[in-house]
Order: sequence, then C-alpha cells, then structure tokens
Amino acid sequence: MASRLRQTFFSIALTAVATSACHPSVPSVPAAPPPGDHWQTLDTEPYEGKRDDIVFASAHVGFYGTGKGDLFRTTDGGDSWLKIWSQPGTFIRAIGFVDTQNGWLGNVGTEYYPGVTDEVPLYETHDGGETWAPVDLGGAFVKGICSIDIVQTKHIHQGVLEPRTLIHAAGRVGGPTAIVRSVDGGEHWNVIDMSKDAGMILDVKFIDSNVGFVFAAAPTGAEVEGARILKTRDGGATWTSVYQSGRPGENVWKASFPSARVGYATVQSYDPEREQQVVVKTTDGGDTWAELPLVTDAKARQFGIGFMDENTGWVGTMVGGFATGDGGRTWVKTNLTPASNKFRMRAMDGTFMPIAIGTSVQRWDVSKDVQPPVDSP
Repeated sequence: MASRLRQTFFSIALTAVATSACHPSVPSVPAAPPPGDHWQTLDTEPYEGKRDDIVFASAHVGFYGTGKGDLFRTTDGGDSWLKIWSQPGTFIRAIGFVDTQNGWLGNVGTEYYPGVTDEVPLYETHDGGETWAPVDLGGAFVKGICSIDIVQTKHIHQGVLEPRTLIHAAGRVGGPTAIVRSVDGGEHWNVIDMSKDAGMILDVKFIDSNVGFVFAAAPTGAEVEGARILKTRDGGATWTSVYQSGRPGENVWKASFPSARVGYATVQSYDPEREQQVVVKTTDGGDTWAELPLVTDAKARQFGIGFMDENTGWVGTMVGGFATGDGGRTWVKTNLTPASNKFRMRAMDGTFMPIAIGTSVQRWDVSKDVQPPVDSP
C-alpha cells in the first residue's frame, strides 16, 4: 500500500512542495490535492471550531467529543453518529478506549477556555460511554488533560506471560503539567509532576512501560525557550530533553510513531512573522530529532500529525492538510479540512482505518487503491 501511495505522490512531483531537510530556506508552494488522496468528510453534527480527539475501539464502534461537553458514538464505522452523553461546562479534549465498553475521557479544565466550569480532569466509563465517573487520583492535583495514550503490552507475572494495559493521560495546554499513569488498565493510578520539565504538555506517547515521550513547551523562564520533547527510559521517574526549538512562542503539538524507531511531531508556532513551518522527525527511537520543512506560510499553524508507515503521512494546519510519501522530504496539499487535530491509523482492535478530526471528521477510504501497511504497529 505504502509503495503505491508514494508512487502517486512522486507522479505529481512538479507540483509538490519544493523543500528538503538539506535546504530549509527554499520557498515551498502548496500543490493541488494529489490523486488517490481519499479523505471523505463524514456526516456529523455541526460544530463551530475544531474538535480535538476521536478513537475507534473496533472497526464499527468509535467515539469523539467536543469542547461543549458532547460525546458522540458510532456503531457503523462512522457513517452515522449519535450523541450519547452531554455535560455542559466540560471540554472534551482527549479520549481513549481499550475496547468498546471501557474508556477514559480527558477534560481540559478551568481557567483556560471561557465557559469551562468542570474541574474534574479525567473520567472513566465501563458501559460504552453511556455514563462517566471521575477517576480517583488520590487527591493529587491535576488541572486538566490534553492527551490520552493506551498501549497493550505483556509482562511476566509469577512465571506467566500476561497481557498488560498501560494508560497515560497528560496535560495541559497553558499548564500546569502532569502525567496520570496506570500500569494495570485503570485499576490504580499515580500522578507524575512535570512542572519542572514542561510549561505545557500537548501530547504523550509511550512505546512500552519504560520508554515514553511528552510533547510540550519549555517552562516559563527556562534557559532555552520554545517547543520541547522529553523522553523517559524509566517509566516517567526521570526525563531528558531530546529536542528544543529555541524559538519563543512554539510548542510541540502532536506526534505519531509509525514504528518504535521512527516518529514525527508538529511544531506549532504562534509567531505571526515566522513563515517557515517545520515538523520534526526521529529515526533512532526518539534520542535525536531533526527539523524538516513543511510549508512556507505564516498562516499554516500546525495541529495533528499521523503516519500510516514510516514514509506516508499527513499534517493538519489552519490552512488545510499536507501529505508526504517520502518520509517528510516533500509535502503536497491534500483534501483534509482545516485544523485536523488528531489522526488515528488503527482501531484499538487493530483494524486499519485512518481517521482525522478537526473542523470536520474525515475517514480515509481504504477501498479505493490501498491495502493496510505491513510495517505499521
């Protein structure tokens, strides 16, 4: 699948974004949407602004939320959606489900967005989203959640290899920062204070129980400002800065790891004079990150990013989406709607079904000319 899609991208090379990692100052010109870019806009309830997160538990059952506290569920793969829960004053920023019944919902919290009155940072459901209850964090202070990451692993317990569900919820935009962690599928939780390492956390991703990342901004008054990526090798006990933009007014918004060694992340800039937009990429498991030019456009502030394999992926911006088929060396304009904030490549049961959410909910039509990539986790 990936090779066929890359051939499509390369066939329109004359209209592609003319940038490369070796020539970051070369102006880039967005191209027309490439053939074979099959993002379909789904029929959803109108919403002013962007929606932040979407997740499919299976090929048929999925969920998304809004900043108005409305939660929607589909049971037909996204063809139709039904509002199943509503709590005005809650800002649904992040969603994670381990299966069709059990999931978690992150609320951004108060004192950031107008109209948000709910102070509960994290909720859980055990009936497919029909009802939600606050997660007991043992009195630890967590202001809000911006991202939820769920990883299915295995570990040896009393000589038996058993499944293990890791859950991390982190935030928030504007701070303060913390990670909520469970290594037993949500039965028990502990809170990791991140205030010394990050001024805000926008995304979290763990590869296994020990190795993980937060995608963030430096704390206010830090010696080196700007966007920051932190890595842990001991389950969050200690953190090391592995990327720092050094430019004020930037953060790392979202990330995507198509494999354990290759990852990408968006660098979001609020500098109105900065035209060159960049993404960052790692090929060594997140120890080092290199900047890759995306597009020269000060209005193209970045949001979500998603890769279906190590070379093929998308970035959502305020002016629409961009796609690459060569690992981020070149980018072309796509038919993604503006402000695509979150991409998911697979449902939690492993079904290959790329989905994007932002000002619209969009689904990649896998029936057109693609097959699931064999090298995607």
